[in-house]
Amino acid sequence: MTSSRHLKNMLKGTAAALCFWSGVAFASSALVADAGISPELIKRGEYLFHAADCAACHVAPEGGRLTGGRPFTLPFGTIFAVNITPDKQTGIGNYTDTEWLKMLREGVGKDGKHLYPVMPYTAYTLLNDADALAIKAYLFSLQPEKAPAPPNKLSFPFNQRWSMMFWNWLNNPNKRFQPDPAQSDAWNRGAYLTEALGHCSQCHTPRSITYGLSSKAYAGAVQVGWRAYNLTSDKQHGLGAWTDEQVASYLSIGQAQGKGAASGPMAEAVEHGLRFMTPDDIAAMVTYLRSIPPIASGPVAQAMRPEPESALSDVARRGQGLFAQACSGCHLPNGQGRQSAWAALDGAHSVSDPAADNLVQVLRTGTTLETGQDKVFMPGFSKTYTPEELAAIASYVLSHFGSTHTDIKSSVFKNQAELLH
Repeated sequence: MTSSRHLKNMLKGTAAALCFWSGVAFASSALVADAGISPELIKRGEYLFHAADCAACHVAPEGGRLTGGRPFTLPFGTIFAVNITPDKQTGIGNYTDTEWLKMLREGVGKDGKHLYPVMPYTAYTLLNDADALAIKAYLFSLQPEKAPAPPNKLSFPFNQRWSMMFWNWLNNPNKRFQPDPAQSDAWNRGAYLTEALGHCSQCHTPRSITYGLSSKAYAGAVQVGWRAYNLTSDKQHGLGAWTDEQVASYLSIGQAQGKGAASGPMAEAVEHGLRFMTPDDIAAMVTYLRSIPPIASGPVAQAMRPEPESALSDVARRGQGLFAQACSGCHLPNGQGRQSAWAALDGAHSVSDPAADNLVQVLRTGTTLETGQDKVFMPGFSKTYTPEELAAIASYVLSHFGSTHTDIKSSVFKNQAELLH
């Protein structure tokens, strides 16, 4: 297990590097001075920008620029992330402070058009004025880049933006965060970081019939094909059996001993946001997450309990041989991982989920995570193995490492193969 001293020193290192790291270019100092923006405000805005996880959505698919273009495929169509550099034609360069606050809180852009809630304004509405405007100051300090967003591809009636006003009436509270005087300062800080900036509920809470957040806060949900796991204090399904150190490690470096590694959107949240947060802020988030009432929902993560080969299904037995050929070099036959702790499979939610949502996604497309020390990379195998072979590997991993005896159907990989072509 990562020692608390090692983890604390590592977090201090990432925090110290905060003001020197940026995935995009800064504008000239003259432009910043002309705008009347102080370096201190920009530095604070950069930290809040990371805490708000803006880059995870707005970084261009190719390169590290904040020019948008990433597609979000939803049940009713595809929405593309927009350019958030201060370009005046294609970005946010013409936003006034008042318009910026209206956009973050009400989901209404400068041109009066309603945003779609892929942009988590129902969480950002909780931000106070100072923090919201500090983020704007940081973004306005960056180099403008011309990059128009691709047109959204939505079916009727979802392509009618004006209809979002009715959705907002039902689902957007449009209220600022109010500290709870009955809770500690750490709890209130954690609540603000988790609910307003981190907008964690947007992925980890199931959606209602109107696609707003349901009453089952943090019970876990499937978003854009990936499962965001249960974050409640439930001991079987959620974080109740995790230690504080494990939760802090997972949030800050995307890995915790005995709990596996982050992948997909969660890996992006760590890479672009959480790893830059201070130890105190990570600890505050842990404090808040601990207080979320338990809900028994979602897969149960289990420690590996090796079973005799006779217990494997025919599909899983075939997968056993394929795993030895394609996977054991990095993950090892016992799932402990070779050289890197991020390769460990034992105890991960993804290997005990009967639906195998994240396992399937990783085998299909792979996943990456920049840890601040090195880049962890898992390649996708859709082009090198058949859907039947990938289904066999997934079935073996579930059975052997997660004690979950479910044969994954090859059709889930065939569907992806059709999308890729």
